[in-house]
Amino acid sequence: MNGDGASMNDPATGARRHWLYRPESIPKLWTWGAGLLAVTVAAEIFTDLHPHFGFAAWFAFNAIYGFASCMVMVLFAKWLGNFVKRADSYYEPADGTPDGGAAPGAPHGPGEGAP
Repeated sequence: MNGDGASMNDPATGARRHWLYRPESIPKLWTWGAGLLAVTVAAEIFTDLHPHFGFAAWFAFNAIYGFASCMVMVLFAKWLGNFVKRADSYYEPADGTPDGGAAPGAPHGPGEGAP
């Protein structure tokens, strides 16, 4: 931190940032995350595994399998997004105006102008 509290406040609003968004918190989060991962993998040394398959008994297999599964899900979601994504203007009316060309003060939806 530079001492003036600049990293503590949001430059746009001046409000105090949540601690997860502060630049000085990012290295701490990585360190704590890596430490937690190391502890959970090291705990495998002290546990009695009951694998159904031989490869499931390999050291750190569950951590590697979980990481690989997560990567596959993310890559599949990115691939699937190519087929289901819509243009940025998908929700705009066909005539391109934000209100669909309605007169000022006109009702926008069903029941809005009814007595």
